[in-house]
Amino acid sequence: MAVGILVLDMITDFVYGTLASEGAEKIVPELEELLRAARENEHTIIFCRDSHSNSDPEIHLWGEHAMAGEEGSQVIPELSEYHELDVTKRYYDAFYETDLHKVLKENSIDTVVLTGVSTDICVLHTAAGAFFRGLDVIIVSDCTASLGADRHESALEYMENMYGADIVESKELQKGWKS
Repeated sequence: MAVGILVLDMITDFVYGTLASEGAEKIVPELEELLRAARENEHTIIFCRDSHSNSDPEIHLWGEHAMAGEEGSQVIPELSEYHELDVTKRYYDAFYETDLHKVLKENSIDTVVLTGVSTDICVLHTAAGAFFRGLDVIIVSDCTASLGADRHESALEYMENMYGADIVESKELQKGWKS
């Protein structure tokens, strides 16, 4: 199993800025630890981050956020040392109109581990994109967050039921990498 860790939207606007949530900030230490372990185990880490223009559909719904070239679309400093591969996206699904699938194929990745925000929006839609492309999907429950705990739990249940995603905690996943 070749594993790719997808870090979704751990950017300034979603952690500290315009669309920040308490949950996003809380997952940073656990996510940092997971990325450190992923690097030690030679797993590919890919940051998938919003980078919008004024004409993107999300702007009409959420207002200006994560605008291309601005600070709000940049990976937060706490995770920047793991920011090697980058896929910018304009839609919830990190596969839609991006090179993500090509990057995964080039690295022979057949399993994606989804982390980041928001569990019920970008994580959920990216899980669908992965499922429809025949990839195995793992969601790290304590390295993902939504605007509310109920939305987070509902999205995890949905991805498990609809996409066969494995829902795991960070420590459990790391333990599996060591065996």
